[in-house]
Amino acid sequence: MGIEIKTVGIVGAGQMGNGIAHVCAASGLDVRLNDRDPERIEAGLALIDANLTRQVQKGTLNDEQRRSALARIAAARSFDDLGACDLVIEAATEDEATKRKIFQALCSSLKPDALVATNTSSISITRLAASTDRPDRFIGIHFMNPVPVMQLVELIRGIATEDPTYESAKAFIAKLGKTSTMSEDFPAFIVNRILLPMINEAIYTLYEGVGSVESIDTAMRLGANHPMGPLQLADFIGLDTCLSVMQVLYEGLADSKYRPCPLLVKYVEAGWLGRKTKRGFYDYRGETPIPTR
Repeated sequence: MGIEIKTVGIVGAGQMGNGIAHVCAASGLDVRLNDRDPERIEAGLALIDANLTRQVQKGTLNDEQRRSALARIAAARSFDDLGACDLVIEAATEDEATKRKIFQALCSSLKPDALVATNTSSISITRLAASTDRPDRFIGIHFMNPVPVMQLVELIRGIATEDPTYESAKAFIAKLGKTSTMSEDFPAFIVNRILLPMINEAIYTLYEGVGSVESIDTAMRLGANHPMGPLQLADFIGLDTCLSVMQVLYEGLADSKYRPCPLLVKYVEAGWLGRKTKRGFYDYRGETPIPTR
């Protein structure tokens, strides 16, 4: 039997972390939001408030539900503040060394039966679990971005993940009103194993001069019925994250078809990471995004 998850800790108050905090609190769970930068916690709480307010305006929540959700979220200034959590989800940057350091520092603050999860979109769950004191209670819980909107959550078991851990995680996702799918612990799992090579191929299509940013995105929106073009989607995800996933695929599967496009590498080296830096395949500094190529 798994444990019932009532209190969730989240390490990382960025785009994914505050999205996870939002859906957990809106579903009646208590949340402790942690980040090494206290200002990011405050910014995350403000964004959650704004997004909940938007839901009230759309009629998907009422104002009492918004206030109740906000009241369930508290700032966790240190890992010790996560000690009462039933589940702690790491949602830090997509870098294995960073994640391993977090888990090594985190686990001593947690109660013995607490579950630990990572929101990684590509990194081996088995390797990350090995940096904890509880690989049997460790699992990948990969939310899609933006978390309040996207329905799917990938659950990924490491080699040591026990059945009660998986069942607890599955019940947790159901409580959030989302759908879970099980992936084996292979590089990039299911969604990004398929999605990121498509984005990388779109970048190669731009790099080789087959089409412009606008023509590539228009072709895939109208020709394949995608809700947004692959280059627009790359900017939304973050080009640094796209590159990280492609590097994991390339190194983990040793197949040249996963080689990151040199143009993607160049944009990341330039600091053009997409929407979050206001420049990527589109320039977001004006009122309307403008293609950069």
